[in-house]
Amino acid sequence: MEILKVEKLCKTYGKGETQVNALKDVSFTMQKGEFAAVVGESGSGKSTLLNCVGGLDNPTSGKVYLEGKDLFSMKEQNRTVFRRRNIGFVFQSFQLIPELTVEQNIIFPILLDYQKPDPALVNEVLEVLGLVDRRNHLPSQLSGGQQQRVAIGRALITKPMLILADEPTGNLDSKNSQDVMDLLVKASRHYQQTILMITHNMNLTSSVDRVFRVTDGVLVDLGGIRE
Repeated sequence: MEILKVEKLCKTYGKGETQVNALKDVSFTMQKGEFAAVVGESGSGKSTLLNCVGGLDNPTSGKVYLEGKDLFSMKEQNRTVFRRRNIGFVFQSFQLIPELTVEQNIIFPILLDYQKPDPALVNEVLEVLGLVDRRNHLPSQLSGGQQQRVAIGRALITKPMLILADEPTGNLDSKNSQDVMDLLVKASRHYQQTILMITHNMNLTSSVDRVFRVTDGVLVDLGGIRE
């Protein structure tokens, strides 16, 4: 089942001699449960791609469809609500709310949408992430790896169509980086969660389904890596 379709996506900054083509006719699709990584050097366009796919930034031209719905044909307010309900984000900097506990941080997107959390799902996510005994801790009482697990839980709790992970291991050491990757893989398999992750570290791509490389705004599908 096709979850994501990106069609001839272009993003241009500036004009004339200062014009930068951050994305150049980028097209690809992703199926439900697929875990793909986007690799590339700093400034290659991979973060711009993630921001456009997530509806955080408007492309200059092109289309992004989530389960057939055109993200940029929506009014901005409608797109904000759609994004909150259907796209989960995991950032390099965790972006947890310091005054909230682990459990409160995880369920925050649901409360933001004026919905009631499902206690069984909350417990399941805490179990999957190995955070059951940390549920009442504040972010300041957690390690960096544990904080990133909370961020993953926050992205999972709404059962989004797509999770976008922006250098999710960038602030972690090698062991915690591998632990976070293992958790993302587990989420992909356990919940059939579609995940698009950007990274500069090719070592982290060994367990994903597909790898894309972005160079000067051009995306190339390197194919499947995982056996």
